[in-house]
Amino acid sequence: MRARPISRDVLVEELAELVSRRPRQEWVRVAVDGAPVARPETLADELVAPLRLRGRPVLRVSAGDFLRPASLRLEHGRIDPDAFYEDWLDVKALRREVLEPLDAGGSGRVLPALWDSQVDRAYRAPYQELPQGGVLLVDGTLLLGRGLAFEVSVHVWLSARALERGTPEEERWRLPAYERYEREARPQQVADVVVRADHPHRLAVLVGQ
Repeated sequence: MRARPISRDVLVEELAELVSRRPRQEWVRVAVDGAPVARPETLADELVAPLRLRGRPVLRVSAGDFLRPASLRLEHGRIDPDAFYEDWLDVKALRREVLEPLDAGGSGRVLPALWDSQVDRAYRAPYQELPQGGVLLVDGTLLLGRGLAFEVSVHVWLSARALERGTPEEERWRLPAYERYEREARPQQVADVVVRADHPHRLAVLVGQ
């Protein structure tokens, strides 16, 4: 792929414009995917204001609030990279409570958070209604290749060396899961936009093959 250098401000504006070009009579579900060290949640947060300036209602959801309970998530131990890849995210709940209500003809009622993994109990968050034409911004890790319905997907990519360098010592056991994700889900091929972020102040958009 060819790398096109881009400033963060221009990246945010380009992404907001890409999303805003979607038909205004439809909901737009946007995934901002990346390993935690790539800070996909920050990019998702930065898209809120420019989308609202373009007249789009926005709802922010984090996939990290849809992890499975510890009894299921940690069934094979606390540092199993395959379990992290396959079992941590409650894909069915994310689909049922967040994405499917925004299908054509859906209710528009989205549950913004389900499970607080820090204290291992359910949130008591009320449902929120996203008006027709609104944008759902979902940040998370290992989101692509799971059959989740997103109209726009952004993958914040780090090289293996940058990922290893930036991952805290206590989370390095997850590195094989990220390698597997690159190999099996192929996020660079399936995402609509791939952002190279080895250096957070020298971003680039990857274009073509």
